Amino acid sequence: MLFPQLLQFTDVGLLLLRLMVAVVFVSSGWNHLRDSERRSKSIGLSRGLTLVLGAVELLGGLGVAFGFLTQLAALSLIMVMLGAIYKKMFVWHIGFWGHKGSGWHYDLMFVVMNLVILFTDGGRFVLVK
Repeated sequence: MLFPQLLQFTDVGLLLLRLMVAVVFVSSGWNHLRDSERRSKSIGLSRGLTLVLGAVELLGGLGVAFGFLTQLAALSLIMVMLGAIYKKMFVWHIGFWGHKGSGWHYDLMFVVMNLVILFTDGGRFVLVK
């Protein structure tokens, strides 16, 4: 191992990862809830499903950020992103890189980031284990 002294910062790294995931999902969920009619049209879902999606993103993002039921929160966000990948691949026929960076590579990164959170339970700095 090249820098073993950095292992002492593993939990800080996990906290930063959780906060980054939370910023993206909380803001996305808030946008779904705030303007559900417009968002539902842009993503091709019903208004009701868009509201559910927004609530899951918002609550999952907050759970990941604060370390409250962290694994459940991360798992819910993984499911959201798998749905986004499915939609991009099989409904919209967008490739991995997409057009102007709109591909499903972005969604896959969030699946992996949430898998790390799921597998580690978010590290030590959580409210509820």
